Amino acid sequence: MTLVAEVRDLRVAIGGRAIVDGVSLAAHAGRITAVIGPSGSGKTTTGLALLGEYPAGAVVEGEVHTPAGPVGYIPQHPASVLNPARRVGALLGDIAARKRGDRHARRRRVEEALRQAQLPDPGAVLHRFPHQLSGGQQQRVVLAQALLLGARVIVADEPTTGQDVLTKQGIVAELAAVAARGIAVVLLSHDLDVVRRLADEVVVMRDGRVVDRGPASSVLEGFAREELHAAREPRPRGPMHVETRILTARHRTTRGVSEVLSDIAVSVAAGECLALVGRSGSGKTTLGRCLAGLHPAYEGTVLLDGMPLPRSLRTRNRSELAAVQYVFQDAKAAFDEHRTVLDQVARSAVRLQGATPAEARRTAVSTLGEFGLSEKLAGRRPGELSGGELQRAALARALLAGPSVLICDEITSGLDSQTRTTILDALARLREHRELSLVFITHDLAAAAAFADRIAVLDAGRIVESGPARQLIELPQQAITRELLSVSLTALTGHAPEC
Repeated sequence: MTLVAEVRDLRVAIGGRAIVDGVSLAAHAGRITAVIGPSGSGKTTTGLALLGEYPAGAVVEGEVHTPAGPVGYIPQHPASVLNPARRVGALLGDIAARKRGDRHARRRRVEEALRQAQLPDPGAVLHRFPHQLSGGQQQRVVLAQALLLGARVIVADEPTTGQDVLTKQGIVAELAAVAARGIAVVLLSHDLDVVRRLADEVVVMRDGRVVDRGPASSVLEGFAREELHAAREPRPRGPMHVETRILTARHRTTRGVSEVLSDIAVSVAAGECLALVGRSGSGKTTLGRCLAGLHPAYEGTVLLDGMPLPRSLRTRNRSELAAVQYVFQDAKAAFDEHRTVLDQVARSAVRLQGATPAEARRTAVSTLGEFGLSEKLAGRRPGELSGGELQRAALARALLAGPSVLICDEITSGLDSQTRTTILDALARLREHRELSLVFITHDLAAAAAFADRIAVLDAGRIVESGPARQLIELPQQAITRELLSVSLTALTGHAPEC
């Protein structure tokens, strides 16, 4: 095996606290090395070390060698590394121009890189801006950049996070194709199914250290898998907290106005959880944003306890703002990087519940503690917390508003099973002790089945199927539902279900 990159005895400390301690990692040509572990275990810090990037103020010890040449990086949110003001063709053309050749040669190199990145019709995206691409297309453009640079190592950071099961299949094929070209892949992931299907070697990290490593089959053998069919029995429905009537929503694009939701009618009772599932782009997030006042461009009605809600956040009063809270998938972007997490969580109770600063702080400390976040940890700035820790803090902040309706948009995506279970258990306890309605937007059908009372399946902006969770899981009526469930069951068990 040809060694193309290596980390030796890496130690990264911030403020005297080691976030990575004594880690060694080797990447070999044509092989996929997966780094797994709980949120905050040091996976991303280790992966970014291969690119020579470290957190601000970090003290670094150890050695990083990349003798084979450039290291490419596919981030969890690919749009963050694409210039939004430049078309894809221009972004890739600049890189292709580093090698000699005329304009036509550069174009051929760009199109070939896009094909190698599993984008079947390169010409269709070259004239688009990054925001006009899907998340999967953006990811392939970032990969094409790395291939054009001649990268011999690709670090893929949670590439399947937030993706529906069908898109996930494409990402697996994409990374397998990269390795088949003799490129080393370092995969940072919580997705054990993807790790099982791709990895040659698995490295397990916990608290900044490597605690296990070896072939994927032996290392993953001890990891417990959740059962998709552990669905809840439906509970009796109480009075409605929130509902929509004939809701049709639109987006403005460069080509005009497009309809993204059509004639949506849903309702969520007090103490009930409704899961919205479907492919990427099916309209799940837009529906949640309409409920929260974040997407006012719709026709129809949103009712809260039987009364119409103003379409926009800007026109809702304090009690209406408090009643409907939204927790975003990207928790890091939802926090001010210059203020401590504890202060930002406490401010929710001050602003929306009229609590005094002292009262708000006490409540914040208590609520954060329920999610496994100590006062000392919450007293740090967002950049010092892991993605999983920030997601739990974002959930605590929403709860301090005292909502009747909580909208959670992919909040379990990219989290390890322990953190995921902590969040779901805490939400379940809250629903038992208070009449909190939960709208659970997710690609995680296992979580939807185990946690939701009812599931609504969206496809192309319409609800194509809905019903009690157990009934929908056991007797799906629509082809899209059967397809999503089939792939999810394969992901959880490692084999296709019997027909």
